[in-house]
Amino acid sequence: MDNNLELMAIIADRTCRSPNRQITFAEYMELVLYHPQQGYYATSAERISERGDFLTSPHLAADFGEMLAIQLYQIWQILGTPSIFNIVEMGAGTGLLASQILEYSRTTYPDFFQSIEYVIIEVAPAMQIAQQQQLKDVPVRWCNWTEIPDRSIVGCFLSNELIDAFPVHQIVVKDRQLQEVYITCDRGSNISENIDKISTEKLHEYWQLNQINLLNGKYPDGYRTEVNLAALRWQEQVFKKLQRGYIISIDYGYTADRYYNPMRSQGTLQCYYQHAHHSDPYINIGNQDITAHVDFTALQKQGELLGLETVGFIQQGLFLMALGLGDRIAAISSNEDRDVRSLLQRRQNLHQLIDPMGLGKFGVLIQSQGLTDRESSILLTGLSI
Repeated sequence: MDNNLELMAIIADRTCRSPNRQITFAEYMELVLYHPQQGYYATSAERISERGDFLTSPHLAADFGEMLAIQLYQIWQILGTPSIFNIVEMGAGTGLLASQILEYSRTTYPDFFQSIEYVIIEVAPAMQIAQQQQLKDVPVRWCNWTEIPDRSIVGCFLSNELIDAFPVHQIVVKDRQLQEVYITCDRGSNISENIDKISTEKLHEYWQLNQINLLNGKYPDGYRTEVNLAALRWQEQVFKKLQRGYIISIDYGYTADRYYNPMRSQGTLQCYYQHAHHSDPYINIGNQDITAHVDFTALQKQGELLGLETVGFIQQGLFLMALGLGDRIAAISSNEDRDVRSLLQRRQNLHQLIDPMGLGKFGVLIQSQGLTDRESSILLTGLSI
């Protein structure tokens, strides 16, 4: 077992000082992943690498970022080619996606590139250091949410595999009641779960938003699932900052009816350690990633309540194909300038991006704010949603 002992001591101290000597699973996940000194994302940027625990789409091929650059260029045109076009990437990993977008824009769309103001919001110190190294030759600035004035962004908020890593509450159906999972940890750093009453009324409001009733008799006793209240708070922040433009959220997840299927009785929580995955969040503490699938229905409904328009929801594979990835795959066989092995590897990587059983089934939720009906209809046509 590969535990961060200093982090475990922090968790033990937090639980001992908390009411009833327990914290919600969301609080536990927040500490494990985002503690500023000892959290998973704070201590090393190599978490996202071949030597680390997992890879994301930009690591497979630069084409992923280049397809997004094409989409962003189209958005710039739809908005009337503003002289300043903001791209705000939230949770930019190692900075690889930003690098791909900016390099492709510089060589392919020089006028567009000149208009770009690329901003990264990153809470993990180790990741920010890696991003600054990766992006030292392109114009990027880093800031926090408070440094972005309300209604100041004209352009696009962008995230890739961000929302799945937000801390989630774990909910259990027990004795015909909705209850919540809490964490207790003694001074010896022995972690255990406790099932207790719901911690906040916002969890009940979440089910009303989704129109999901876990107490309708279809869900077995012991049914466990997750609620991502942090995702809704994040969306409120984005909405407040966006004056005119789009939000593109790429992640793995489901619509609510699939997410909260009675057959999915243990939820979607997954842990990643050295490119293997399992479902135990209480081992390798501080040294493994913890994620949960995204409920895209909640994001869509919350966005509409705020005033965002849902432009479309599409699978990543179809999204990338609509932007021209299929043409790139078809062109590989006619390329005689590279050896067969590298061509086959490139073909395999591109197919992974659209694989309907893998990355290709990731969801792409596109929302907008402050657009005319004509601008919205142009994007709908362009995306083939």
